[in-house]
Amino acid sequence: MLGPPGVGKGTQAKMLVQALGLKHIASGELFRRNQTRGTDLGVKAQGYISLGNLVPDEITIAMVLEEVLSEPSKDGFILDGFPRNMVQVESLHQALKDIETNIDCAVLLAVPRDELLKRLTGRRLCTKCQANYHLMSSPPGRSGLCNHCDSPLYQREDDMSIAVNTRLEVYYSETRPIIDYYDSLGCLRQIDGVGAVGEVAYRVSNSC
Repeated sequence: MLGPPGVGKGTQAKMLVQALGLKHIASGELFRRNQTRGTDLGVKAQGYISLGNLVPDEITIAMVLEEVLSEPSKDGFILDGFPRNMVQVESLHQALKDIETNIDCAVLLAVPRDELLKRLTGRRLCTKCQANYHLMSSPPGRSGLCNHCDSPLYQREDDMSIAVNTRLEVYYSETRPIIDYYDSLGCLRQIDGVGAVGEVAYRVSNSC
């Protein structure tokens, strides 16, 4: 699953997993799981995350490939949030070659930049229970307060407009070569990511 922050990759990946019975491999979830378990990779990743730095490719690649190669699903898997650059692409394809498999379909969810900005900058979290809200699509019942515990809501620093624009620029600069690569292999499918979740899911499920 390819696409910029806020495009809905995670949501669509989970729906495909439920519909097709595939294994879901999400890089963000792998980071959290390894940190919770205190694995060597999790401890190394936490050292970067706690400082607000990107986790180096070698750690990210090791985590994802460990998951890909352990208990491989006979029906396949969906990668969500990986690969993010060509170094990761090359490592992934070498690992898949070693187990005599490959990527069947690369789904690129496309949403206009102004829509992405609205989605990302509108997100709010509860300061206490971490419940998620969105000022446009799922606002709280009372402005600025959590529906569940009445605690104040806040906006993450990386969801503020300056940070969001920076995240999008990094995404576009790093991911363009990946998109071109999968397009050259003939397996890229670009899907309109604007619309209701179910509508987008229908487009995705009929793309590959």
